Amino acid sequence: MEPLETPRVSRKVLGGAPEEASEAPERLTFVESLGRSCILAVSDLGDFSFFVVKALAALVGLRSWISKLVRAIFEMGVRCIPIIITVGCFTGLIIGLQGYRTLARFGSESALGSMVVRSLVNGLAPVLAALMVVGQAGSALAAELGIQRNSEQIDAIETMGVNPLGYFVAPRLIAALVVFPVHTAVFDIVGIVGGYLSGVLLLGQQSGVYWQNVHDALEPSNVGGGLEKSLIFGFVVTAICAFEGYNTHRRSSETGARGVSQSTTRAVVYSSIAVLALDYLITSVQH
Repeated sequence: MEPLETPRVSRKVLGGAPEEASEAPERLTFVESLGRSCILAVSDLGDFSFFVVKALAALVGLRSWISKLVRAIFEMGVRCIPIIITVGCFTGLIIGLQGYRTLARFGSESALGSMVVRSLVNGLAPVLAALMVVGQAGSALAAELGIQRNSEQIDAIETMGVNPLGYFVAPRLIAALVVFPVHTAVFDIVGIVGGYLSGVLLLGQQSGVYWQNVHDALEPSNVGGGLEKSLIFGFVVTAICAFEGYNTHRRSSETGARGVSQSTTRAVVYSSIAVLALDYLITSVQH
């Protein structure tokens, strides 16, 4: 008798690896990757816009929002004053020192006060003040909302019939419109004083000449332009930090503490980029 042939069973049926290697995933071309990135960016921008509109709309009819506004002003304003004063003083000292040495080459040391004012009021002051507030209050806001999201506090507030956007986000957006111009004004004053310490007390320029140039350079258009920038910076960066923290569960690849860390990092990075980009756009429009 002829031996029976053993039936050949495919490895795929037995649960093993298939006989033929699976094909490698198709790689996207550069144009496809760029298009997908643009679509995601537009989608994120739309989500961010709806988030801001819903937060402002939720403020209508919200009870006891004044107390939340006062607390937000304290957290974003009073607690950030020390770092604003410190950075503003050193910025003025540096501008005074470098400006004096630069102007001395052309025999124009007397214009130091004007140089300090024009560098700060509508230039460095609103930008650096916004970046400092983002680093301290913005990161804290993103982390706080991220923790509240992970601990389901936001879901509990919503279950109680309270709009969480109006409760957590809207008062902070309004507070930013109050706090950021004040920070910018404080930064301006401290920076001008720092320029005085550097140029007059350390380098020997005449005090009267310095303050006269400061007075001549403080034009309403420059001061108003700096305050206008601070209003826009404050609203945008606060909205970005709140958006990232509020949507931690959707925008982070991990959960728990790592997810909050990712949201906080994105909030600070995106806010800093937004400040610099908006500064360029506003400056180009103003001038």
